[in-house]
Amino acid sequence: MIESKLPGIGQSIFAVMTKMANDQRAINLSQGFPDFNCPDQLIELVRHYSLKGFNQYAPMPGVLRLREEIAAKVKRFYNHDTDPELNITITAGATQALFTAILAVVGDGDEVIVFEPAYDSYLPAIILAGGVPVPVELNEKDFSYDWELVRAKITNRTRLIILNSPHNPSGYVFTPEDISELQKIASEKDVFFISDEVYEHIIFDGKEHLSFLKYPELSSRSLVISSFGKTYHTTGWKMGYVIANEELAKEFRKVHQFNVFAVNTPVQHAYAEFMKDDKHPRQLPEFYQKKRDYFLELISESPFQASPASGTYFQLLDYTGISSMDDFSFAEKLVKEIGVAVIPLSPFYTVKGKRKYIRICFAKTEKVLEDASLKLKSGSYSGF
Repeated sequence: MIESKLPGIGQSIFAVMTKMANDQRAINLSQGFPDFNCPDQLIELVRHYSLKGFNQYAPMPGVLRLREEIAAKVKRFYNHDTDPELNITITAGATQALFTAILAVVGDGDEVIVFEPAYDSYLPAIILAGGVPVPVELNEKDFSYDWELVRAKITNRTRLIILNSPHNPSGYVFTPEDISELQKIASEKDVFFISDEVYEHIIFDGKEHLSFLKYPELSSRSLVISSFGKTYHTTGWKMGYVIANEELAKEFRKVHQFNVFAVNTPVQHAYAEFMKDDKHPRQLPEFYQKKRDYFLELISESPFQASPASGTYFQLLDYTGISSMDDFSFAEKLVKEIGVAVIPLSPFYTVKGKRKYIRICFAKTEKVLEDASLKLKSGSYSGF
């Protein structure tokens, strides 16, 4: 009999709901991936570098030309100077970057503050590292931060604070006041930060992404994580990167070399060439805001309530006016009887509570959004 290292943790809610969607032949708005293709040029570049023979192991930290392009990009976007040799590591997706970063920083008994609702990979990684998760719930009305509560949770055992903006699943985006509070914590407390910025270019309504890289007080104590998949519609290629100071990067790479070593070589070369031009990421806010607005318009006459997400390609829907069911039961019934798969919010929390939210992904074609919204508007909820 194997003693589980993760007792009480089952299959990811994303896998559960995607399987349910497939079994029911439902429209899948659950898992966070686009149903449209990445840029044709990017595919051609991968083909080009594969045919040119770039098919063996890449250097452990990543292909240097890609790291150089990332350094140039963060200088353009965030006015941050970084050494591609010492500070940037290419990873097999952002989830691997998160897992490796947590293993590199957290030891037995170290406390890690996690803001909930939280991406479901954070807590298992903390537990596997021997750490102690310390959940702090965001304000349920607007998912903003209660910084007095955060300060009350920091102890002499607090090693790490994990932040995520734009925030999955709520779509909340850091304000200047949030950054100011974080800067105070960084100056007063001996803690490190992970800044999960995978949705950095998916931000709406004229808001600005306040990257940790813009603030020396934060970047000097942080591992900043980003995702090519989220930016370039290539989630299946599983590639991301981490930016950290030399000391943190060394510790990160010690772990990285033994759980991945290196990632896809031709894809790294393709990204390096493609990202010389900022046109694609600079168009993303408008591209996804149109999808958000279109979906919200389509469901405006439905029984669901929504406050527009400020970032990410997710939108929370409040079903309080429809049912008193718990969110998992509601989502299960929705996929079986209405034909639309969504994600319940409770798996993003340690304490499940009685929240009446579901999360949908609007990174879909207009036809899919139209078909899904029609089902959500016209479906019968009498048995819910």
